[in-house]
Amino acid sequence: MYPLIQQAIDTLGYFGLVLLMFAENLFPPIPSELIMPLAGYLSSQDRLSLFGILVASTIGSVLGALPFYALARWFGHERLTDFVERHGHWLALSWQDLERAERIFQRYGGWIVLFGRLVPGVRSLISLPAGLYAMPLGRFLVLTTLGSAGWSAFLAVAGYQLGENFRALQGIIGPLSQWLLALLVVLWILRIGRHYWSRHRRGG
Repeated sequence: MYPLIQQAIDTLGYFGLVLLMFAENLFPPIPSELIMPLAGYLSSQDRLSLFGILVASTIGSVLGALPFYALARWFGHERLTDFVERHGHWLALSWQDLERAERIFQRYGGWIVLFGRLVPGVRSLISLPAGLYAMPLGRFLVLTTLGSAGWSAFLAVAGYQLGENFRALQGIIGPLSQWLLALLVVLWILRIGRHYWSRHRRGG
């Protein structure tokens, strides 16, 4: 995974970063915790600007948050639940994830869209209840932008501050990310298999 992330940024620059952060929001197992520190390190090497990194990553995150928001707002609760039940496995998303995101949204209100962007595991899913409860698009965009910018800045600055020490960690991060990618693929395949087996047993 790490080499793929590095290749995307090396080849496409800021646009690659937009694409990576867009994908990270749609498919939660893609980790921004790998993407942004690497981008910050490249900034410390004067290969990218820190400001450009923050702008590109924030744009990618906001664009990635919009599909789930639009899907939830358009479908409504019943149809969205049915959609997640039938097709959510392709995005590593289950109705239990949807229910958890709803409970968080109901407990903390709209501000969780801002602070939820700082929490792994909640960051992508929080767009769903925001759409379900018809949060105004303008407010959703503002809160998502602020939260995404804060999270991206934290990770990018961490990579920037590591500087040359980040290069020493590459020898560890690279192999670990490969194993992580293999594990995620296996878990994804198992989740899809479990979904179809469950539907088969129910006669669906």
